[in-house]
Amino acid sequence: MLKYFELVIFDMDGVLIDSEPFWRQVEIKVFATVGLTLTEKDCRETTGYRFDEVVNHWWHKQPWQGKTQQQIHDEVIEEMVNAITHHAEPIAGVHDALEFFKSKGLRIALASSSAMQLIKATVVKLNIESYFELLVSAEHERYGKPNPAVFLRTAETLKVRPEKCLVIEDSFYGLLAAKSAKMSCAVVPDPSNFDNPKLVIADWKLKNVREIPEQFR
Repeated sequence: MLKYFELVIFDMDGVLIDSEPFWRQVEIKVFATVGLTLTEKDCRETTGYRFDEVVNHWWHKQPWQGKTQQQIHDEVIEEMVNAITHHAEPIAGVHDALEFFKSKGLRIALASSSAMQLIKATVVKLNIESYFELLVSAEHERYGKPNPAVFLRTAETLKVRPEKCLVIEDSFYGLLAAKSAKMSCAVVPDPSNFDNPKLVIADWKLKNVREIPEQFR
C-alpha cells in the first residue's frame, strides 16, 4: 500500500499532541478578559481552524472592546507556547508511527493550521524534530483549513505530486483540506467524533495513532 506514496504529511494538533484541551482552556481564559464567556462546546466549533480565523469568528458573533483582535491572538499563542513547553506529551503511538514511516523510506513533513511558533515548540518538546524534512504553517496562507493551501504548499516545496501524498489528520476540516488537495487521508478522530458521517470521505478511519503501523504495514 505504501508503495504508492512518497510523502507522509502529519497534522499536529490532535495527531502528534492532544493540544485541544490546552486550546479550550486558554481560549476560555483569554476571551473572558474581553467579556466573552465561551464554553468547551463553543471552542469545539472551531477545532481545525487557523487561530486568527477563530478570533475573527468570535469577533463577528460578539464584538468586544478593550483589546484588538491581534492582542487576543498574541495572548492566546503566548499562553499556548507556555502550555506546550511545560505540559505537552506525545499522543500514544506517535514515535512508533514516525519511526514506521521512516523505516519504509518515506519522506515526512508536518503541515498545521497552528502558528510556526507553536509547531517549533511542539516538535522540540516531543523530541521529534529530526523526523520532519519540512515544517509548514498555514499562518501565512490566504486561507486556513479546510482550504487545501497548506498541504499543497508542502507538496510543492518538496516537489512531490499531491496524489503521492498521504495525510494524517484528526479533524473534518483537515480531512476536507487533504481531499481537496487530491491527497489520500487517514483520519484519527477524537472518540467523541468517531461516528461523524462526514468522515466517510476519508480513505482510512483509525481509532488511534497506535493503529497506523498495523494499518499500513
